Amino acid sequence: MRNAFALSGARIFDGEMWHDNAALVVRDGSIHSIVRDADADITCTDLGGGIIAPGFIDLQVNGGGGVMLNDGPSVETIRTICAAHARFGTTALLPTLITDTREMTAAAIEAGAQAARQKVPGFLGLHLEGPHLSLARKGAHDPALIRPMEEADEAALIAARQRLPVLVTTVAPESVAPDRIKALSAADVIVSLGHTDTSYAQALDAVLAGASMATHLFNAMSQIGNREPGLAGAVLDSGTLSAGLIADGIHVDAATMGIALRAKNGPARIFLVTDAMATIGTDMTSFMLNGRTIKRENGRLTLDDGTLAGADLDMISAVRFVHETLGLELDEALRMASLYPAQAIGQGHRLGRFAPGSAANVLHLSDALQVRQVWIDGKQAYSGDA
Repeated sequence: MRNAFALSGARIFDGEMWHDNAALVVRDGSIHSIVRDADADITCTDLGGGIIAPGFIDLQVNGGGGVMLNDGPSVETIRTICAAHARFGTTALLPTLITDTREMTAAAIEAGAQAARQKVPGFLGLHLEGPHLSLARKGAHDPALIRPMEEADEAALIAARQRLPVLVTTVAPESVAPDRIKALSAADVIVSLGHTDTSYAQALDAVLAGASMATHLFNAMSQIGNREPGLAGAVLDSGTLSAGLIADGIHVDAATMGIALRAKNGPARIFLVTDAMATIGTDMTSFMLNGRTIKRENGRLTLDDGTLAGADLDMISAVRFVHETLGLELDEALRMASLYPAQAIGQGHRLGRFAPGSAANVLHLSDALQVRQVWIDGKQAYSGDA
């Protein structure tokens, strides 16, 4: 076969089940098949053990490789972020713009559209986290830039979706009326609820209007109370609301994670996100966000007042955390980083699994869950120890 190769010598996880003593065949950038023996005319590499698994998908990535999308959106910024995360197993991601000005938002959309045209490896689309949030749950977002959604904002998001493969926007129901959520959803914009003090009932109204995700479960949202379940309760109770989870043991306690995973109604799932900042893949000890210093100490990223500001987390570390600390089966931990986020954005047919015609986004992991090699669309994107 032309433009074809095969990988063998490792257990294969296809996103749903395991295959032993088999080879993964890739052709023209797509998955071709999983076979017992690859054809003799295909170059077959014996990986010498470990695990072959679908590439990770991260729907919330603020930065990496020393840069933030907010630093100055450009194709090169996006390329740097994608490359920084590839060495940790992420083969598709949404660069995320934290609440900023209208001008910076427009620049991010333009950069994303160019990155899509240039087919930057690993670029999946954009996540605009804000500015239509709640001041009561602003987290590290600049309160001076938070504002309700207006008609022009809605129109800009709908127009942006036409230029991007995937567009997610995080909003607070207090700042975005249900009819606007309905219009965005109808235009194929994925609406995620977050940075909000919403009630359970108001959250469900947003879900009925078309919201389908929640941003970093438990962080910067109304919590579960005995008389008011809040957004956290709505996420667990709703079968159509998926949610990202920052599994670093800092943003959410391990026991709380376990409770949430056991309580979640399906078919929508909880999936892993990193909420990563510029620090990933670097030794930097601080960086700037909207003119404020973010400090990196002991695995935490914080403002001067101690407010958590994103995460110092990569995806393979999140997978190891839910597998080793929470005790999830390895296949479920891998699905939380691949298949479930793919399904959350309507891409489960081509990402997060090995099936004929799906994207050849492939990881080779050691038995200790270290990233050995990464392929994006059938091209090697990383080789070595992460």
